[in-house]
Amino acid sequence: MTTWVVFHIVGAYLLGSISSAVLLTKVFTNGDIRKQGSGNPGATNVLRTVGKKAAVVVFVFDVLKGAVPVYAGFLLGYPPLVLSVIALSACLGHMYPIFFAFKGGKGVATALGAMMPLNGYLALCLLGTWLAVFVIARISSLAAVATLLLAPVYAFLFKPEYTLAVAILCALILLKHKSNIQRLLRKKELKIRPSASKQK
Repeated sequence: MTTWVVFHIVGAYLLGSISSAVLLTKVFTNGDIRKQGSGNPGATNVLRTVGKKAAVVVFVFDVLKGAVPVYAGFLLGYPPLVLSVIALSACLGHMYPIFFAFKGGKGVATALGAMMPLNGYLALCLLGTWLAVFVIARISSLAAVATLLLAPVYAFLFKPEYTLAVAILCALILLKHKSNIQRLLRKKELKIRPSASKQK
């Protein structure tokens, strides 16, 4: 059991380390997303620099990177502590990918995916918060920050045994958003407008 858990945790990290943003941008534009736009290998930057279709694929893949290993652990009957470590491992893989010189994205979609299998209501609240803030403000980072701040509250309400793990995960991802938060405070963060993204 212990050996399989270790393999599962390592596998979650390796899966998280696969950057769909980098790979798809290479396919669509023969360029490096890390040298385009904001330089962040995530769905938002792909939307701005490549287009909607590529951004949707990146977002779905990044969510699955978190959801698949956690849900697999849930099916295998792992305890909350182990599931928490698996979720954290997948997100760390996305943020610090071994396949891409440890330079990855900010982990929002992967963290969302990792938390979704824990509880249906938790998943709905996370998705609802992100969508509501984004639709109103049209700022991806603001939607992410709002969702990350509320995620531990949702966890406490629906799955209290995961509250600490969710709080730690959210804190790590908020640290990756330091520059975004500074721009938000200065009202310098860019909005995403329907006409701003490439149509591909």
